[in-house]
Order: sequence, then structure tokens, then C-alpha cells
Amino acid sequence: MSKKPPNSQVAQNQYGRYCIPVSSSHRPAARIVLQGGIYEPETIKFMTEHCGKGDIVHAGTYFGDFLPAISSAASGTAKVWAFEPNSENFRCAEMTLELNGIKNVALENAGLGERPEKLTMVTADQHGRGLGGASRLEIYDPAQNFGGKEIVKIVTIDEQVPSNRNVSIVQLDIEGHELKALRGGLKTIARCRPILILEVWPEADIVGNAWFSENILSLGYQASGMLHENAVFRCPS
Repeated sequence: MSKKPPNSQVAQNQYGRYCIPVSSSHRPAARIVLQGGIYEPETIKFMTEHCGKGDIVHAGTYFGDFLPAISSAASGTAKVWAFEPNSENFRCAEMTLELNGIKNVALENAGLGERPEKLTMVTADQHGRGLGGASRLEIYDPAQNFGGKEIVKIVTIDEQVPSNRNVSIVQLDIEGHELKALRGGLKTIARCRPILILEVWPEADIVGNAWFSENILSLGYQASGMLHENAVFRCPS
């Protein structure tokens, strides 16, 4: 087994074991899992019950709090395509996979967007506390790679998921970049018509967004409920 990343700790719940960065142990997901609980249990339950035989696209992965559950639900040759741009979170997610012996997850140290590029990620607040899963992306500036920020790679769903893969769920919790990730995955979405689970931001009116209406709702997608702070969109079968 690989050496546990520095400044991390191991926790466990009913789904498996997790490597959690100490820097963001105060964040909601980390705090709940450190106490043996499940973060967003309804979202995880829905994904495990509705993934069928298809692949799952999952971003941002954080320390991998969804990975043991959704990877176990992926049947046969199905895979989980997981994306985490924060380097510390990524290393912990890698260890979470190893702690649970998970082999069907393709984990990428990258964020999802509408085009391949580099962006600056804010990883700590003004007091130096880690933002964990709330790390957010900004416009790339090579001069900004200092404490509390790092330069990260952005990729697209369409370039990462081969065109011969069937995707049943796309779940995006990427701090306001959901629409950009959908733009970069439109070919995959049009081809597979996966269930979309999108974090809802107050300032981002997804349903009222013209691009979303013209490119997603036009495919037949309809809003079908909420899971915690996530909106679910499905195409009627």
C-alpha cells in the first residue's frame, strides 16, 4: 500500500474507509465522515440505485467520499470517471481508492470545463483555512501560484470519456462551474441521455439559463426533484 499523504487522517463509515486532509477537516463533508456519518446520503443512495449498467461521471471528488459507494454500485465493466483539481484532495482521493481496493475508478487530477485550459484554484480562505470541497476556480494567472492558490488543469467530459462508453449519470458538484462542464460534455450527454445531478447555486439560474434550455432541455430533459442542494434532470424513458 502507498504511504498515506502527509497531514491526513483515515475515517470509516458503512460504505468504506476514507483518507481526509487535516487542512479541511472543519468542512461539512469531512466533519461528517470523520464522525462515521455519510455526507449527502440521499444523493449517494439515488446514484447507487439509478446508475444501472452505465458509467458515472463524478466531479468534484474531494477526498473521495462518494467513491466507495458509487464504485460498488457500478456493475460489470462500468466505470466511474472522477475529477478533482485540488492536488491535496486528489492525493487523498487516490488513497481512499487504495484503502478500499477500488479498481473501477478513473481518477483524474483535473477539473471539468468547456475546453482544455489552466485555471487558478483558490484552496484556502483569507485566514489560511483549507476550503476542501469548496475550493473554487478563477481565471488563470501564472503569477497567482502562491499560498492558498494553485494552478490546475481543466479537461472536458467529451475528451475524457471515450465515445464507446455508455454514461448513465453525470453528477457535478463543482462550485458554480456546472454549466461550463456541461458545455464540455454535450456530445456525451446528447449520445447517452444520462441523469444529470447538478449542484444548485443561488446566483446560477440553471433552469432559466438560455444555453441550458437550448442545449439540455431541448434534448427532452425535465427537472425531476432535488437531492440535498442538487437538482436532478432526467429524460423520460
